[in-house]
Amino acid sequence: MLSVLIETRNDEENLPGTLASLISGLVEGAVREVIVCDRGSTDGTGSVAEHAGCTFLADGGITAGVRRAKSEWLLLIEPGARLVDGWTEAVLAHAMRHKMPARFSRSRSGRASFLSRVFSGNRGLAEGLLISKSQALALSRSGGDAEAVARGLATRRLTSEIRVAAPRR
Repeated sequence: MLSVLIETRNDEENLPGTLASLISGLVEGAVREVIVCDRGSTDGTGSVAEHAGCTFLADGGITAGVRRAKSEWLLLIEPGARLVDGWTEAVLAHAMRHKMPARFSRSRSGRASFLSRVFSGNRGLAEGLLISKSQALALSRSGGDAEAVARGLATRRLTSEIRVAAPRR
């Protein structure tokens, strides 16, 4: 039903928490595959992905991941982000009823202060992105990164929450 794509670069420490939050979706049959699209990691990111049973793509970035995905719906999330329990119901309901992309609501627990959110920059993937494969293919053809695919899209808001990853330095 759903292919999860995570674009990484030296995310050995951030990736395990994100993958752990996907387990309920795997058990419930909502997640068909997890593809880790790497952009030149020099740490153990590839080992973490492979030990978790993910498909690890060392080349090609998000474009290669979108092309390789087997599902009609894709979930793009940042390494370090964590989906809150119950996320699968909201994602499946959206995929059955709508065609437009969607994003999760930010979790209130662990939420950064207003000023730190304002000054951390506007990351297109901070709230994840649920998007059809055909839309993702069209947006990723320019060879950009996952942020470029997610930025500036009109989206619906899912009822489920995400714990946003800390901004990269």
